[in-house]
Amino acid sequence: MTPAKARALFRTTDVATTAGFSAGFAQANLIALDRRYAFDFLLFAQRNPKPCPVLGVLEPGQVSSDLLAGGDIRTDIPAYRVYERGSLIDEPLTASSYWTENTVAFLIGCSFTFEQALLDNGVPLPHIEQGKNVAMYRTDIECEPAGVFSGKMVVSMRPIPASLVSDAVRITSRYPAVHGAPVHVGDPATIGISDLGAPDFGEAIDIPPGTVPVFWACGVTPQSIVMSSKPDLAICHAPGKMLITDARDLVYQVP
Repeated sequence: MTPAKARALFRTTDVATTAGFSAGFAQANLIALDRRYAFDFLLFAQRNPKPCPVLGVLEPGQVSSDLLAGGDIRTDIPAYRVYERGSLIDEPLTASSYWTENTVAFLIGCSFTFEQALLDNGVPLPHIEQGKNVAMYRTDIECEPAGVFSGKMVVSMRPIPASLVSDAVRITSRYPAVHGAPVHVGDPATIGISDLGAPDFGEAIDIPPGTVPVFWACGVTPQSIVMSSKPDLAICHAPGKMLITDARDLVYQVP
């Protein structure tokens, strides 16, 4: 399915996750804020490029860009989350009623983008095999604050066969614009995760024997930051339900 067809589908249809859609094309997280918060968030992202790699920023009130040609950022994601002063108040299928002429949208790199490269190199991904959303966890890793924004990093976890962990690190390190190499491998308690069976976002994954939990910085981190920093309003994607862009994965691969 082309990105344009996927976005058209998502205008009317929710899906469990966009992982596996439009192979070969980059996916992106969304956080949209009033323009008075835009500089602070851009500075936050610049100081925290691992969890918040910026792929694009729209002008105030703008709803499309070259990353979604002919699309509409308010409708082309399967589901959204809306936070008011840090509290989740709505999970709509369209964000149009919350958008104003002062809303600034940030598109943040997503680790779904490098999943095809992992698969192409023989690294299995259990969440895709199990038809589940990837498991995401809040950690005790503090992000570097900027302006009004501060809080903890969120990570996504993929169980990787022990013999392939080094391959997974090598492959994903070539995609720094979509989180790059893992931030942690092994014992989840080391980064403040007490129970892999109870993710904060997404779904619990059945962990196959012989695998090691590998953790990548996650673009849901802005939602963790919103919860702790409490801006008046924030519009985000529902975790695991991304914007599929028109950019090819390989655009974000470095030699």
